[in-house]
Formats: sequence, structure tokens, C-alpha cells
Amino acid sequence: MFKDQDIQIIAFDADDTLWENEPYFREADALFCDLLKEHLPPHVVSQLILESQVKNLPLYGYGVKGLVLSMIETLGEITNGKADFAMVEKVMEFGKTILNKPVVLLDGVTEVLESLRGHYRLVVATKGDLLDQERKLKNSGLLDYFHHIEIMSNKKVADYRKLLKHLDCKPENFMMIGNSLRSDILPVLELGSNAIHIPFHITWAHEMVEEVPVSDQFMQLDSISELEKIVFIDKVEKGLEQLNTGNTISHTQVKEDVKHFGK
Repeated sequence: MFKDQDIQIIAFDADDTLWENEPYFREADALFCDLLKEHLPPHVVSQLILESQVKNLPLYGYGVKGLVLSMIETLGEITNGKADFAMVEKVMEFGKTILNKPVVLLDGVTEVLESLRGHYRLVVATKGDLLDQERKLKNSGLLDYFHHIEIMSNKKVADYRKLLKHLDCKPENFMMIGNSLRSDILPVLELGSNAIHIPFHITWAHEMVEEVPVSDQFMQLDSISELEKIVFIDKVEKGLEQLNTGNTISHTQVKEDVKHFGK
């Protein structure tokens, strides 16, 4: 319940935490495999594109553009450079299709953000292509809920440390929520912050790790809808503890939190 912490900032990953994303990449992967079905079996093509994406992350970063460039590179390797431009155009179309997908919010997202607004500073901390993430944030209708938007090139400990410095936030006052153990949870815990893992039903292979962390600063939920009860129970309990010990706190604020939680 994070009882020993005073959470002030809650940061959310975006893709597959606030809205759907990975299913569109899976669709593009399937189309790419079909495009090369006369050359290699689908599972082999899928593995090759994964290896190409991971290899190219330092150059292209995360997101649709990196996927398309890696696909074009893989297309050339599989066909020994004999692929015609029409095949390249199809790969480019796969990427444009993803970029033109509507933003589909996950169930409960709007309700949770509405309940947290005004009680915590809310932040988006997400990887991906800058223009694409800006587009999705704009089209999501969620921008007004957030104090700060951080589109990150990576999510290592150093990247989160830089973010906390910018937010003027101590690690123990920060909570990260996301679907990736590798990117959203493990580096945050290593930094000394709090983290909640909300798995999505499919995850990019590169983001998967086998072991779930064990920590007093970690929790796993089945859906984002469960988040409101977790953070508000914790917030109200802290307020009541401070009242009982005689510490200074606004009685009105505690009552408002209890009232809000009871909605």
C-alpha cells in the first residue's frame, strides 16, 4: 500500500497503459510476414524483424518509424537486395496505417484520471516517436489531466533520474504506472521510487522479463480501474494517521479524500 511513502507525483506510461498500441504493431508484423511468405516461414520472418528492431534501437529509437526502417532493412536482407520498390512501398504503408489508427483508450482510464486530478501531480512518461506520441496525446482527449508530458528516448535509471530532477521530485515521492516490467517498473524500483505494473494482454517481446519483482514499493494490478482504490485508501489512511498522532494536516482535506473515495 506504499504506506511509508508520501506519493506526490504519479506518472503513467502511454502505449498499452492509457491506450491500445501493441495490437497495431502485431498487425503490421503479420502483414510483413505475409509479404515475405514465399521466402521464409512467418515465425522466422517475425524473429528477424524483432532482431533488426532491437539492433537498431540506438539508431532509430522506439516507435513506428523505427519499425518501418527495420522492416525495409530486413526486406533487403531476406531477398538479398532483390526486393522491388513496390514491396518497399507496401512496408511504408504498413507504418502509415499504424500512424493513422484512432486512439482507443483502455477501459477505466478517463475515470481514474478524473478521480486523481487535483490530488496528485499527474505526468505522462512514455517512449516512442515524438510526433506520433504528440498526435496520440492530442487525439486522446487526456492532455488536460497532466501536469507534464515527457516523451523519452529510453527508460533507464538515468532517464528517470533526469525526469525526477526536472520535476523537482524525490524518488520516494514518485510513482510510475505502466505495462512493461523492463521499462516502467524495474528502473523505477532501482531508483528507489514506487511502481505499479498493469499488464496488457500482449507485450512486445523485447519488453518482456520473466521475474516479477518483490518489493514493498511494487504492486501489480489487473486493470487501471483498480488504481483509484489503491492510491486513495493509502492517501486517506496517511491522513488519518497524521490526525491521530497530532501532526498538522487539514481536516477538510482528509474529509474530502474520504468523500471522493466513496464516490
